[in-house]
Amino acid sequence: MSNPATAQWPRTIPRLDSQDPYLRILFITIFVRDFERSIQFYVGQLGFNLLFDSRVGTGRFVVVGPPDGSATLSLAEVTPGAKEYESIGRSPTIVFLSENVVAKYEQWRDRGVHFSEPPHKPVWGGLYASLEDPDGNSLKLVESDDLSRNLDRERKSLAEKIAQERRSAQELEFAKQVQARLFPQILPQLESLEYAGACIQAREVGGDYYDFLSLGPQRLGLVLGDISGKGMPAALLMANLQANLRSQYVGAWKEPKQFLESVNRLFYQNTVESAYATLFFAEYDDNARRVRYANCGHYSALLLRAAGRVERLDSTSTVLGLFDEWKCETDERDLGPGDTLVLYTDGVTESFDGDGQEFGEGRLIETLQRNLSSRPQEVVSTVVNEVRTFSPHEQHDDITLIVAKCTAGY
Repeated sequence: MSNPATAQWPRTIPRLDSQDPYLRILFITIFVRDFERSIQFYVGQLGFNLLFDSRVGTGRFVVVGPPDGSATLSLAEVTPGAKEYESIGRSPTIVFLSENVVAKYEQWRDRGVHFSEPPHKPVWGGLYASLEDPDGNSLKLVESDDLSRNLDRERKSLAEKIAQERRSAQELEFAKQVQARLFPQILPQLESLEYAGACIQAREVGGDYYDFLSLGPQRLGLVLGDISGKGMPAALLMANLQANLRSQYVGAWKEPKQFLESVNRLFYQNTVESAYATLFFAEYDDNARRVRYANCGHYSALLLRAAGRVERLDSTSTVLGLFDEWKCETDERDLGPGDTLVLYTDGVTESFDGDGQEFGEGRLIETLQRNLSSRPQEVVSTVVNEVRTFSPHEQHDDITLIVAKCTAGY
């Protein structure tokens, strides 16, 4: 279990190529006579951070460390008579690296720190100065040209990393804005069908897709797809699929099978071999109140009849993008006033609670049946809220659905 009191302790990153168990110095113990006096010296005068100060058992545990680096010092207060008391002032010399010993010397001296040796050059080169803490423990400041160059390289590398992360964040935000424009911006009006959709993405960009296509007078295309993969690769494939659908959908209501076969062919030719998408395409005839659909390897759509019966619109063909030669079949259903068609992706039913239980199709149907009298946009919002309440932890998959309800119409 994590300890919030140690959350600010310095961290280091273990080497990825290391075969040995990770190991680093956590802290070095210095015996002192008075905690408050030592804390004032290290924190108040030297500018160290107070990393930990808490009661541990019957004693007090204090850890301090310089603002940069991973070195930490544990201050251990001992009283006369304790066997460790004779160790006060006899701790091994602790050496701190600085890129500018003179500047640090002047800073600390202005704060009242006494140096036993001012900055000077030793025979090995570089620069160092000596001082003691209030208990006589020996400290040294060291400056080295080689180490300073390494520090400069590390700073440059860190600056470049921060700049790259900033550029990546900006590019990702731009991609998010671009993808948002790929979702339907205009909802064609129909006399006998009211509908709504939503996509709540797990990341900045994702691979779920829904669309509403105007297929001609009194005809509407309802599209919902799920691209293989996640993140930016899935988002690029989603954009590819959306472009293929939108470039081919003219006349789709006349020949939906040929339309989808053409979309599959383009998707297959323009993507890598492993890329594929599940897709549900439904063409609604406003005059006849009839929906003709193709379920391409997607979850079964749910058709909730006004009387309460639930029908599943199962797969009529396999997924898009894996096969050049791909055949599509369609099926159809007549809708009556109050009938509701629901399309959704796995982010709805495969959301998990803290015990590993799925939201599942059963809970989805229960939610829909409780809200049959509501308008589609309200139903969409209710489903999303119930899924998020059921699975309050980090969202792992896009939550996407379409709700279309047949009204009294003419």
